[in-house]
Amino acid sequence: MLEHLGDWTRTDYCGDLRAEDIGRDVVLMGWVQSNRDHGGVIFIDLRDREGLVQVVFSPQVSGDVHEKAGALRDEWVLAVRGKVTNRSPETVNKNLPSGEVEVVAEEVRILNTSKVIPFLIEDDINVDELLRLRHRYLDLRRPFMRDNIITRHKTVSATRNFLNDAGFLEVETPYLTRSTPEGARDFLVPSRLNPGEFYALPQSPQLLKQTLMVSGFDRYYQIVRCFRDEDLRADRQPEFTQIDLEMSFVREGDIMNIVEGILKSIFSEAAGIEIETPFPKMKYDEAMLRYGSDKPDTRFGLELEDISAIFKDSEFQVFSGALKKGGIIKALNLKGRAGDLSRKEIDDLGETAKSLGAKGLAWIRVSGEEWQSPIIKFFSDKEKEDLKNALQLGDGDIVFFAADTPHIVNMVLSHIRLELGEKLGLIDHGKFNFLWVEEFPLL
Repeated sequence: MLEHLGDWTRTDYCGDLRAEDIGRDVVLMGWVQSNRDHGGVIFIDLRDREGLVQVVFSPQVSGDVHEKAGALRDEWVLAVRGKVTNRSPETVNKNLPSGEVEVVAEEVRILNTSKVIPFLIEDDINVDELLRLRHRYLDLRRPFMRDNIITRHKTVSATRNFLNDAGFLEVETPYLTRSTPEGARDFLVPSRLNPGEFYALPQSPQLLKQTLMVSGFDRYYQIVRCFRDEDLRADRQPEFTQIDLEMSFVREGDIMNIVEGILKSIFSEAAGIEIETPFPKMKYDEAMLRYGSDKPDTRFGLELEDISAIFKDSEFQVFSGALKKGGIIKALNLKGRAGDLSRKEIDDLGETAKSLGAKGLAWIRVSGEEWQSPIIKFFSDKEKEDLKNALQLGDGDIVFFAADTPHIVNMVLSHIRLELGEKLGLIDHGKFNFLWVEEFPLL
């Protein structure tokens, strides 16, 4: 049943066919995504790495080809020779890049068959990760996974093109080196020629690239594989790839310009998104004051306010006690959105704060002229007035407070800020706000 490719050569990728290709004879090769029999005419979606195109098998064109198409099943591998034609207006698929055309098959060769697959080659499916890994060759056929790999390729290509044009040299550094102190344990490789001795896989090429600098290669880069034997987390893998570069005879601004150029090229070439440069700058102290984080998400407001001065002589012992111990008090005013949070959701935020080391999360809900909160009874009239002015409190606001050490207050409220941003749809995920945070404190 299986056939050889013979002298056929692919002329086009399935997903690349468009209206301007109508009338062309093409040879396509790919996998059967789906097949349908509509009253004697058989339709299949043929898939390759560029996408899908509909292929039509009609008995009026070739009875033998139509009969062969009747046996096709999902994930069989085909080579199809045919002519590109336009779809009728009512069958145009606007959700498909090739949706204006179809290929009328004149000949088909079955290159391979497939058993029933354990999961569909689609994105919107719930598949156990172990099953996906066991059948990795199937998982990588899914559009999401395929697009990830293509985007990675474009990212690396854009990086290389930019750095080459900027006068950098791509230099490969050794994988088998001696162990040098880094932030994690080394992966060790035993030496056959020197029993009892080991090579270490590099956690980063730090010493090697510095050797290049003192050797006179003043601009180096490498798309380098690194290895770290450490506990696995969502953002930590035993092996990973990084864009590694080093420059000599430069100042801070030169490095910033190069990094901005790399990111601008990557976004443009890999994602078709134009980002603005130069990136804005913010001092570390300002970032911690306004956002409680050294990596602030500036895509939305909801900034932190330091209100320590208002409560320095307060009779509310939770606040004044924290200040006497060298702590701070900060507030987060969610303006006009008090009605969007239930009491349970407010209590859940309090539990989140406790899990991060805080003793709790105080809050005030504003309804008209009334302030609703278990802590209001401890505030003086002056404290209420000062708080109202400092936070510009109005009807429908809800304010969250944290009083503790600066580290805990900032960590808790920055986390709560991001959680509220996600929960209430405040974050524009289509927006990219790059930011330099400068003048970090020396450890």
